[in-house]
Amino acid sequence: MRGPTGWTLADGRDLLFFTLPGHTPAPVPDRRPLPPRDPEPTQLRFDRTTGQWVIIAAQRQDRTYHPPAEACPLCPGPNGLTSEVPAADYDVVVFENRFPSLAGAGAVVATPPEGAGFVAAPGVGRCEVICFSADHTGSFGDLPAAHALLVVQAWRHRTADLLNRPGVEQVFCFENRGEEIGVTLGHPHGQIYGYPYLTPRTAAMLAQAREHRITHGGNLFADLLAAELADGARIVARSEHFTAFVPFAARWPVEVHLYPNRCVHNLTELTEAELDDFAVIYRDLLGRFDRIYDAPLPYMAALHQYRPEGAQVDGYFHVELMSIRRSATKLKYLAASESAMDAFIADVTPEAVAARLRAL
Repeated sequence: MRGPTGWTLADGRDLLFFTLPGHTPAPVPDRRPLPPRDPEPTQLRFDRTTGQWVIIAAQRQDRTYHPPAEACPLCPGPNGLTSEVPAADYDVVVFENRFPSLAGAGAVVATPPEGAGFVAAPGVGRCEVICFSADHTGSFGDLPAAHALLVVQAWRHRTADLLNRPGVEQVFCFENRGEEIGVTLGHPHGQIYGYPYLTPRTAAMLAQAREHRITHGGNLFADLLAAELADGARIVARSEHFTAFVPFAARWPVEVHLYPNRCVHNLTELTEAELDDFAVIYRDLLGRFDRIYDAPLPYMAALHQYRPEGAQVDGYFHVELMSIRRSATKLKYLAASESAMDAFIADVTPEAVAARLRAL
């Protein structure tokens, strides 16, 4: 993949065009009268009861909410007056979020000392939007193979860039698909976060992985993959370089984890052959998701990535795909047990979900 073409939006935000072979991006000036950006739009506040940071991003209350298709800000804007992408067409684009949860450069946030009282800090980091296609009605699972690979290459490019930025501790690429999940824009897109700290779930998984290495001498994730392969009951699909399975202790009604068959920390460590295979099997899984019921499945896609050193060295790149739909007509709501106690209750067995996805 050749490097992306850079552009600048009316308020100074970065825009990158990733293009398929033979295509040339043709952006036009962004002529929207956008207000100037707040240099510190968000704040981090430390929760003493959990030892976790909470992001306060009040300006996100004003973000665009379910506009009609003709006013979608992610569709191409050939006149430079209507869209976040001032161009007549595009393949894949990435741009800084106009309503970010995190923004600005700064030092990695440390845990405040005991007795420090109420502790707040600037919400430094970076939030980007990635549009998978100019087609407003499409989805990642519908993309042609070469186009899906371009999205994956864009993810890898942004991962490498953000990991090299001062103050970014963790890079998280993800997609929320479907109004049931809470998306406010229907155009096929995802987001990329550069956090200034390790997120709570990542920290918990790494603590488990470190303890596993100390006790057993191996990588927790690699050993889990080997155990799933030996059991076989929850395997959904397997290729030369990747394996997809429903985890033994799945929390969501539909949940699939996708692991490379060898340990890498993030997308930048995959070979070109592995990257190609990843795009193929990932798209295959999304296709299976959409064939479960008569309507497309709402889902969350989370790419777990790690740095190859320090506290994150025991990490193992993988994707977690999750849906809250527990039947054709029912949703799984994260009510008191899940939301207040973080104690998930599964409504279906992982083995039954895996069997159904295999059959699809």
